[in-house]
Amino acid sequence: MNLWFRLLAVLIASLFRPRLALTDSSVLRFRVWPHDLDINIHMNNARYLALMDLGRLDMILRGTLWRTVLRQRWQPVLAGSVVRYRRPLRPFQRFSLTSRLIAWDERWLYMEHRVETAEGLSCQALMRGAFVAKGGVVPPSAVIAAAGFSGPSPAIPAWVGSWREMDGAFEQTPAEPPVEQGEAA
Repeated sequence: MNLWFRLLAVLIASLFRPRLALTDSSVLRFRVWPHDLDINIHMNNARYLALMDLGRLDMILRGTLWRTVLRQRWQPVLAGSVVRYRRPLRPFQRFSLTSRLIAWDERWLYMEHRVETAEGLSCQALMRGAFVAKGGVVPPSAVIAAAGFSGPSPAIPAWVGSWREMDGAFEQTPAEPPVEQGEAA
């Protein structure tokens, strides 16, 4: 992560901002700086994903999980994402990043990120992730229990279910062998 100043700001702000329940939304406010830009003079698509890392970190720090994450040495990891870019972010433009846990199943935690400006939605992403520990992947049920949440998962939205089906189809697709240089494709 090459967002050291923003990371530091999120860490410090988390000490003073209200705590979050497991299914509450985290909202962070940013501005597009020159080092966020690509050759088209708008925010680089990879920067959106890096900022979404900060949104998930804010959810952990302001929620009830951070003590368990530190004590158990859990590490958050992503296993997949679907990103939809709607409108560009220009230099010095202000925007907000809203991050929330939308559901979980027996294998994954599903999170949504929304990047919005005064003009509306700029980017929306669905992430699938988990926590890993020395022994492997921590079951989502253990993560949810560690967060002090005792209820069932919110219903998995249809659009998340569609992504799960598409992802399952990818798993069934055999990997193509690499094409040797000089071979016809």
